Amino acid sequence: MIKLNESSGSQVTEFILMGITNHPGLQGPLFVVFLFNFMAISLGNLGIIILTSVDSHLKTPMYFFLRHLAFVDLGYSTAVGPKMLVGFIEERNIISYSGCAIQLAFFVIFITSELFILSAMAYDRYVAICKPLHYMVIVSDRVCWILVAISYLYSIMVSLLVTIKLFKSSFCKSNVIRHFYCDGLPLLSIICSDTNDIVLIIMIFATFNFVSSLLIILISYMLILVAILRMNSSEVRHKAFSTCGSHLTVVIVFYGTLLFMYLQPQSSHSFHTDKIASVFYTLVIPHA
Repeated sequence: MIKLNESSGSQVTEFILMGITNHPGLQGPLFVVFLFNFMAISLGNLGIIILTSVDSHLKTPMYFFLRHLAFVDLGYSTAVGPKMLVGFIEERNIISYSGCAIQLAFFVIFITSELFILSAMAYDRYVAICKPLHYMVIVSDRVCWILVAISYLYSIMVSLLVTIKLFKSSFCKSNVIRHFYCDGLPLLSIICSDTNDIVLIIMIFATFNFVSSLLIILISYMLILVAILRMNSSEVRHKAFSTCGSHLTVVIVFYGTLLFMYLQPQSSHSFHTDKIASVFYTLVIPHA
C-alpha cells in the first residue's frame, strides 16, 4: 500500500483494488465461479433484450420495462464484473485514475436507473391489475418511453454530480481501495480533504432515490393487494399474484441489500460485509 504525504498535496494517478479476497487458495475457484456467473448474466440479459425486441407477441409495456431492466442489469454487472475477474488473476489489481472515475460513473447510472425502472414496473403491474380496461391508454408507448427517459437522464445527472465531486477531491491518504470496484464509500475513506459536502450530497440523493422509488412500489403493491383480495375467483387471484412474483422478489433482495449498504451509519460500516453485499446485488440479483 502506498501512503502519500498529506502535507505535500500529492495526488494518486492510479488505484489498487483489494478485490474480494486475499486468500491465494480461493483465487482460482472464485475466478471460475464468477466467470461462469458473469457469462450467465450476460447471456441471460442479452437474450431478454433480443427476444423482447424481435418477438411481436412481447411488444407490451411489461416486456418493454423488462427489456430496460435487463439492459441496466447487464450494464452494472459489466461495469463491475470484468475488472473483478482480473483481480483474481493479477497480483496487483491496478485501475487508472480515469478508469476508476469512469467505472464509478457508469455504475451509479445503472444502479440509479434500476431503482426507477423497478418502480415503473410496479406502476405498470398496478394499472394492469387494478385498471385493466384502461391499461393500454394509461401505459401507452409514449408514457413508457417518458418514464424510462426520465430514469436515464436523472441517473446520468446524479452520476456526473457525484463522480465529479469525488474526483475533484484529493486522494492523498492512500491509493488502495478496500473493494473490488470503485465505489463511493471506499473512495471517501481515502480522501484527505474535507468530505462533509460530498457525504451530504451522496446521502441526500441515496435517500431520495431509495425512498421515492420504494414508496411508489409499496403504494402500487398495496393497491394491487387490495384489488386481488376483492377478486372472487381463486384462479384469477393466483394469476394476478404470479404476474408480480418475480418482480417482487427482485425488489425485496435489491432494496434489502442497498438498505444494508448505504443507509447505515458511517461508523458501523464494515468493508468486508459491504463487499459481500455488493457481490450479491451486482452479480447475483441480475440472474433473477
